Amino acid sequence: MDGPLAGVTVVEISSIGPGPHAAMLLRDMGATILRVERPGGNGWPNPVVDRGRSVLELDLRSAAGKEQCLKLTDNADVLIEGFRPGVMERLGLGPDVLCERNSRLIYGRMTGWGQDGPLARAAGHDINYIALTGALAALRSDEGPPRPPLNLVGDFGGGSTYLVMGVLAALFQRAQTGEGQIVDAAIVDGVASLMSFFAGLVPSGAISLEPGQNWIGGGAPFYRCYRCADGRDIAVGAVEQQFYRQLLELIGAPATLLESQNDHARWPADSEVLAGIFAGRSRDDWCKLLEGTDACFAPVLTLEEAADHPHNRAREQYRTRDGALHAAPAPRFIRNRSPAFPSKARVKG
Repeated sequence: MDGPLAGVTVVEISSIGPGPHAAMLLRDMGATILRVERPGGNGWPNPVVDRGRSVLELDLRSAAGKEQCLKLTDNADVLIEGFRPGVMERLGLGPDVLCERNSRLIYGRMTGWGQDGPLARAAGHDINYIALTGALAALRSDEGPPRPPLNLVGDFGGGSTYLVMGVLAALFQRAQTGEGQIVDAAIVDGVASLMSFFAGLVPSGAISLEPGQNWIGGGAPFYRCYRCADGRDIAVGAVEQQFYRQLLELIGAPATLLESQNDHARWPADSEVLAGIFAGRSRDDWCKLLEGTDACFAPVLTLEEAADHPHNRAREQYRTRDGALHAAPAPRFIRNRSPAFPSKARVKG
């Protein structure tokens, strides 16, 4: 497969969640991935995220399995692992050992709480990490406690994305110095970084993270979802005044709503007005009227519907293989083949 990471070899110590996703991202950029997996697998087979791997089953607790893993990493560019702190060290495969043997190795560590701190060795999942960083509180509504946004924000937004970012930066550094690096990618660190945008705007009053007052969190009538006559939903994001004006004109809403766009006290009533209008027609009707305009509109699609949308079809965004829906590698590199889907989902090696 073509890609900017062609020639880079990655040993992935099997885990679940952000670790496999990070390996998928690196593979999609052209790296060669060898997954080291315990006999019987990790219990979470995923033909999409696991695509493009070679897989080698090893018992790392055995002397033979450990020795084989050491030899693999002696010639690797990158290793990524997702165990709690101390586990790889107890196996004799920690960064001190591996980086001593291969000084060019980039050792990527993916955890929830990080390698140190009072919670470092405690169990946790995405919902716990985003709770500790202020992200989950920002998802509150007036109707009850926060609802976790799948595990997009923690595992993948603050986790695998930042691990890959660290690996790529370390590869660049190694090209300059010849030396490897240890990347400590903690989900709590990544999510805290993602929250920087809000941390910078809240003190000035530009936004609020309080329920019902957070316009970017669905509190405003111009930035939220609405239910249509057929029970399906649409999303509007007409933040700028000129876009909100176009939205209101196209749907036949009262012009007075534009005047109260920034009046927080009017938001609940204005949202009810728009909800009533959108409830009067089907989602497809609204798509015919609003898609492609500057009203900042989109239908709320299921994953299967997204694959069939004309825009996504035009960009070859999805492909079905062996019954699973694969998204095209992202980002796209124009000088390489794009979109480039790995040729096989999973290969035993």
